[in-house]
Amino acid sequence: MSDNEQTPTVIADAGTAGMALPAAPPPAQPAALPPAPPAAHLDAPSDDVVLATSAALPGEHHGGFARELTGPLPITASVHTELDWAPATASPLPRSAPWALLFGILGLIVSVLVGWGFLIGLVGAGLAVVALRRPWESRQAAVWALCLSVVSLIYSAGWLWWASTQGPLFG
Repeated sequence: MSDNEQTPTVIADAGTAGMALPAAPPPAQPAALPPAPPAAHLDAPSDDVVLATSAALPGEHHGGFARELTGPLPITASVHTELDWAPATASPLPRSAPWALLFGILGLIVSVLVGWGFLIGLVGAGLAVVALRRPWESRQAAVWALCLSVVSLIYSAGWLWWASTQGPLFG
């Protein structure tokens, strides 16, 4: 009989009297280990390589600093350098919010009195939109200018509509 065949074994026990149980399998043999890699072969350094005289560990004190990390620094004289390369002060940026507010107020006054003031309201609305798109402009003034210009356009449209209902426009 070979080792691979299992033979039943009889165990004399009170509960299993005369029963045949299979035998335990033989222990597995360990798999063969892979061959060890060949040892690394290093050539001697060339003539242009300078060998280090001391091998210091990272963070090791190399000398040169005598002061503690939190020690006071010596006070030195301050040096003032002139910045010749710095650009000259910029000219003031163009402002359109105050002009838009002025045209909005004038457009509202004219449109309350006469219907042909809508051109002033259009100029005020245009300047207000330009002012709202610029980050340096006064947003509050630009919003007021836009609102007043729109109200002047509504008044002008009302005047023009009323005038058109009053009679024939051409002859």
